[in-house]
Amino acid sequence: MHTIDTERARLLVQLERILEWPLVLLSLVWVVIAVIELTHGLSRTGEIASIAIWSIFVADFLLKLVIAPRKVHFVRRNWIAALTLVLPAFRLLRAGRALRMVRIARGVRLAKLLGSLNRGMRALRRALHRRAAGYVTATTLLVLLVGAAGMMVFEREGPNREVFETYPASLWWTAMLMTTIASEAWPRTGAGRALTLFLSLYSVGVFGYITASLASFFVEQAPAADRPRREQRTAVTD
Repeated sequence: MHTIDTERARLLVQLERILEWPLVLLSLVWVVIAVIELTHGLSRTGEIASIAIWSIFVADFLLKLVIAPRKVHFVRRNWIAALTLVLPAFRLLRAGRALRMVRIARGVRLAKLLGSLNRGMRALRRALHRRAAGYVTATTLLVLLVGAAGMMVFEREGPNREVFETYPASLWWTAMLMTTIASEAWPRTGAGRALTLFLSLYSVGVFGYITASLASFFVEQAPAADRPRREQRTAVTD
């Protein structure tokens, strides 16, 4: 039994290595489609592409689940990915006209948005795991683009319609939020407030990372900068 589990674990690692880059590219395309769907809606071709990519993700997840020796552990480790694959089935909730259905649809959209964002961030981490600065930059740009699309969808029907009526306007507001400049308009919907909280927390973390990186850089460079002065002082003393 132990030998079988070891072979399955080895096969799972090999499968993840083989499918890593194709899934990275598909994940990024999936995020782009999600942004287009939220801001402009999808054409027939876009709908087909979205369903096709979603089907590939489902097949990949189920195949790895079958191979995984510890299935419960595998699901726990990939529960966000599993949630991302389940949410597209709730698209019919958009047709609900009752207020309660609208709220449910907003919650599903928010969860799907965050799930798609998580998949995109994981794809960037795999692609840029050895380039910390590049990963942070690409991830921040991804969060900005996806976050702006979400804010536009959640808030353009409320009192702040002028602020979130178009995607460029929503992009500007989101950029101001993430740079801590803030704005006079604030979200009114629950989904918008939740997304704003996520964007704010992410921004705090990113700026903390940048501050720590700059401090580390200057600390490392300080001895090298002082070295010529020290050498000059030593020569004068002699």
